[in-house]
Amino acid sequence: MIFCASAVSTPAAPGAYALWLRLDATLDVRVGKISATLPAGDYLYCGSARGSGGLRARLARHMRPQQRAHWHVDQLTAGASLLGAFVEEQGDECALNAALADLPIPIAGFGSSDCRRCAAHLRLWPKGAALPSDWENARKAAESPLPLERGAPGGA
Repeated sequence: MIFCASAVSTPAAPGAYALWLRLDATLDVRVGKISATLPAGDYLYCGSARGSGGLRARLARHMRPQQRAHWHVDQLTAGASLLGAFVEEQGDECALNAALADLPIPIAGFGSSDCRRCAAHLRLWPKGAALPSDWENARKAAESPLPLERGAPGGA
């Protein structure tokens, strides 16, 4: 497990990731036929990157401004600050999500419409809530995470 503050520092290998996102205000989202409002706060979204370019390409995509939403998380990245990502080469998104089982699920089904194991791939990270020790160690080992500007040099 490593923490990456930019796509450039992310391995190009396949694997799994958890985006650390911050909403400064509420955000209305849709999951299928369900509309919901996410409150301001920090979130962790678990995903996988198995295609060409691996983790680096997928994180770069999440950091770019999007023209249209392709995945549930695109609704969130459009309105949130991306603070970085916890990545695991050859990792499994459901295993990352399971490691966050103590964190609440804000919207059932968010990011997991193609998953039979998880109720959602989005977790609310309340202030004061601890992450698993290997996640905290990865974050502390990385340079101080700063919000990334989508489209800025090093953030694309």
